[in-house]
Amino acid sequence: MSEELTERLRQLRDLTGLSLRELAREVRGSSSSLSRYFSGQTVPPWPVVVALCRTAGRDPRPLRDVWERARCELRPAPAATSPARNDLPHDVTAFVGRRQELDELLAAAREASPVAIDGMGGVGKTALAVRAAHRLTADFPGGQHCLDLHGFTPGREPLAPAEALRVLLSSLGLPPGRIPEDATERAALWRSELATRRAIVVLDNAADAGQVRDLLPGAGDSFAVITSRRRMVELDGVRPISLDVLAPEDAARLFVTSVGGDRSGDVDEVLRRCGNLPLAIRVAAARLRHRPAWTLGTLVERLREDGPAVSDVFEMSLRQLDAAQRRMFRLLGLVPGDDIDAYGAAALAGIPLGNARSLLEDLVDVHLLQEPAAGRFRMHDLLRQAARTDAAGSEDAHDPTPAIARLGDYYLSGMLAVKELTEVLVPLPVIVSQPPPALPGFSGYGQAVDWTDTEWANLTATFSRAVELRLDAPAVGLAQLATISNARRGGVAEQRRGLELTLPAAERLGEWRMLASHQYLLGVTLMRSGRLEKAATALRSAQVLMAEAGDLMGEVLALHQLAESRVYAGDAESAVELLHRAAALLPSHEAALRARVCGGLGQALVQLGRFDEAREAVSHVFGAARGLDPQTERMCLDVFGWAALGQGDAEAALDFAERSAGTSRTTGHAVFEAMSLTDAAIALRHLGRAEEAATGHAEAVRILERVGEPHWKARSLLAYAEACLATGDKDTAARHFGAALELATALALDHLAPKARSGLAQAS
Repeated sequence: MSEELTERLRQLRDLTGLSLRELAREVRGSSSSLSRYFSGQTVPPWPVVVALCRTAGRDPRPLRDVWERARCELRPAPAATSPARNDLPHDVTAFVGRRQELDELLAAAREASPVAIDGMGGVGKTALAVRAAHRLTADFPGGQHCLDLHGFTPGREPLAPAEALRVLLSSLGLPPGRIPEDATERAALWRSELATRRAIVVLDNAADAGQVRDLLPGAGDSFAVITSRRRMVELDGVRPISLDVLAPEDAARLFVTSVGGDRSGDVDEVLRRCGNLPLAIRVAAARLRHRPAWTLGTLVERLREDGPAVSDVFEMSLRQLDAAQRRMFRLLGLVPGDDIDAYGAAALAGIPLGNARSLLEDLVDVHLLQEPAAGRFRMHDLLRQAARTDAAGSEDAHDPTPAIARLGDYYLSGMLAVKELTEVLVPLPVIVSQPPPALPGFSGYGQAVDWTDTEWANLTATFSRAVELRLDAPAVGLAQLATISNARRGGVAEQRRGLELTLPAAERLGEWRMLASHQYLLGVTLMRSGRLEKAATALRSAQVLMAEAGDLMGEVLALHQLAESRVYAGDAESAVELLHRAAALLPSHEAALRARVCGGLGQALVQLGRFDEAREAVSHVFGAARGLDPQTERMCLDVFGWAALGQGDAEAALDFAERSAGTSRTTGHAVFEAMSLTDAAIALRHLGRAEEAATGHAEAVRILERVGEPHWKARSLLAYAEACLATGDKDTAARHFGAALELATALALDHLAPKARSGLAQAS
């Protein structure tokens, strides 16, 4: 440094009469920096010179020219530039996958457009950045620089931007005396130096955008790559590349390569335990590679006992969270389902919807949560495990019951809102103890159905967890509300098991209305599973409970379903009697339920061959049914079609069946659509259009197989077989009777097996 400036600075020091430490406080600097200035080792920033003059009571302006000359003396001539430096770490030998991301990096490098690679800890961000930097070395002769910013390093504080700039400027070959003390001036010098070079800069393990903002190149052709567990949304002009865990085939290749070749055993189980996370896979492979006596089975056993050794990786991410974020992270580890939305998260945590949304977005930004689809959030399996471990000893982990109860109440409330839009007549007096902070708004039937489909797996998982925790009200309510989607989704056997499982809970609650509804729904699901005797017992129990309480609608519904069970059993006379009893109980204003009862009566009369009476039973309610709900209209169309076929008018029967199928297709009721397609196939058989009939019936069977309804499939096969037999196609009839008999025998459908045997005998 200029001797003149050094001497003038010493004079200012002497004029103040202060010690070095006191002077440092006055100028807001450090003692060590002042010591270097006064000894001539480096030129101080101009603001420091101004502060020294002010403390000494002198005008700084005369010193400006002296200070400028001192700075100029330190600038090296162009010929003295240091040779290019390569600080890149060793490229990983077992690098697999990431082809698309690597191509994006290389393309960005051609445009010198900075890139930020983000992802959860251990996902391979550094490996990708280093691989790209090595590939680009020849294209960037100005140097390859890599700096670990220690944003998430256990036991280390993140590197301050000023210190990071000092290290980077040193890596360019600048002597300590040329590096300013002021962070702003360091950043300006860094950009100035890079502007004359074509260099790669890897800023690894960044804590946040604030740490790297001043480290990015300015003008020029240098290329920067940032890696971080946090999304750099605050950095303008930086391309984001987000990494997820490896695809299964890439995960398998990484394991085999890292372990040194193929090993016999269950590699898929190892990968499942590692969650396809590259770091966990490498650690597991290293354990196996260095233990010759181990087999894959041994490794799986150790992973099952100890889990992957990556807990420290996640712990550093958790330390960055505030109390509210960490609580949400822990609670999300308790979620029984695969994913959750903001409404569910708000209920889980018992906080306003807006707060929940902000916390979820915060966790996504630091890659402790994934958002695979807009508004849907899920946790990687290893992070879910980390959340539960982190929660050990916390209030929510000690007793997860309140959180699961809140989540259960959210799903109950959502399903009740769906029920209001789906014309379900069954009274379901479920108990919602804690109404959720908010519910999605359903503008119509379609949105309600979409929400149910989206949340179905989460509903069923929350139901199972509620049963485990003996949360009786949510468990019973979810079991009951699940039945409203039976005809649309199928799965009646699963719903029956849920109702049977929660019957003791319904009894414990001591609410007769809930118990009556539970018995009623259990009876309906038993009937639709082909368990007619058990169904009748449950429905009679429901009828008695409802009659004793004066619940006329409930009693009518129970009688209606009892009648339907008698129709299934072939006892249509008893069904007619039950339905007349039901009609007599109905008040005149109950149009919807009257239409259902008349539809059931028409079905029983068709079975008795009283076709004119059947048509009359539904004719006077059909107009009202069309304005009530699509499924009541569908029931009337079914009766019209069956009566028409019974009277030899197959064309009319086909028309009614196709209209009925269209109605169910529109409302998404797959089971009813399949049965109407069966009716259409039967009508086509009678019209001599066998090929069309076969195609239509095959579609019906495919639908019933897709929704998992073997009882309805057996009924469809049997009805179609009877039509084939009636129209002279014994071979097709025999094949379908045989399939129906096989199903009826396997499922113990005693009311269908005799019909199938008899038909098979006639067709043989």
